[in-house]
Amino acid sequence: MTPDEIATLRQLRRARDLMDREYARPLDVPAMAAHAYMSAAHFSRQFKAAYGETPYGYLMTRRIERAMALLREGASVTDACMAVGCTSLGSFSSRFTEIVGVTPSVYRSGTHEAVMAMPTHVAKAQTRPSRNREASVA
Repeated sequence: MTPDEIATLRQLRRARDLMDREYARPLDVPAMAAHAYMSAAHFSRQFKAAYGETPYGYLMTRRIERAMALLREGASVTDACMAVGCTSLGSFSSRFTEIVGVTPSVYRSGTHEAVMAMPTHVAKAQTRPSRNREASVA
């Protein structure tokens, strides 16, 4: 890797860390790009090339991941939606279903004893949603 490529990855990581840390905050691509010191269009292209998904897609996956944990703990679907920074319950439910494969209500009513018994770091790794799950299994 060239020094420029390493610098670009470092900038992208700054934005990705922001999304991981501030997922409940209203974040948009221009704000994330500014955090990476890039224009929005350049940031979006570079982020997708480096991580395999768009910045907004990554942010929504992180939000759904956090919502899954809240739902396992017994939070209502509405409370989980609002707690992770989503403002539309319908959009949240659609995205949740797309990523997880079941609706938030069905996920919440499921049994999660095995996950609850795991150490937190293991549970996080085992339950992390993935848009590219089919690709990673093949």
